[in-house]
Amino acid sequence: FGLAAPARAQGAPVEGTHYVALGQPVPAGGAGKVEVIEFFWYGCPHCNAFEPSLDAWSKKLPADVSFRRMPVALREEWAMHQRIYFALEAMGLLDAMHRKLFYAIHNERQRLDKPADVAAFVTKNGGDGAKFIEVMNSFGVQTKARQAKQLAEAYKIDGVPALGVHGRFYTSGSLAGSPEQSLRVTDF
Repeated sequence: FGLAAPARAQGAPVEGTHYVALGQPVPAGGAGKVEVIEFFWYGCPHCNAFEPSLDAWSKKLPADVSFRRMPVALREEWAMHQRIYFALEAMGLLDAMHRKLFYAIHNERQRLDKPADVAAFVTKNGGDGAKFIEVMNSFGVQTKARQAKQLAEAYKIDGVPALGVHGRFYTSGSLAGSPEQSLRVTDF
């Protein structure tokens, strides 16, 4: 899709080395588009460092590519951050608070792993903390978290940040050599 030529100029990525082809394809969304999914965790320093490059890259994607983020809970202690993401999304606050969450966790050293701390963070940033906790504990958010777990398992995600491509491939910084190189592999 449109961006493969620059990848080839630097040497084509190698399956099994720079990316993995899934043995069992995963249904992809994005009707008529190539779907790219970033799997991440707010507490991951690599995800935090990758965010500016990923954000810039995602803004330059061709019209036939859809991009979305997917918070994963590879460990139980990651589940709170996953629920934060889906609650922000449900309340329409995700765009305003996504980068602020990374900043609070990595620069201000806030843990944001207890409901009271999360409510205070949301309130401090202009949201309704009490309503946020209600949404975070809702059936809808719980359902999205279960779906995210199933998607991460289907892609066989074992670390973050990782990128899934149209239900057929995934790459990561550890496979590609760096998170930024994983974008080049994804373009390919």
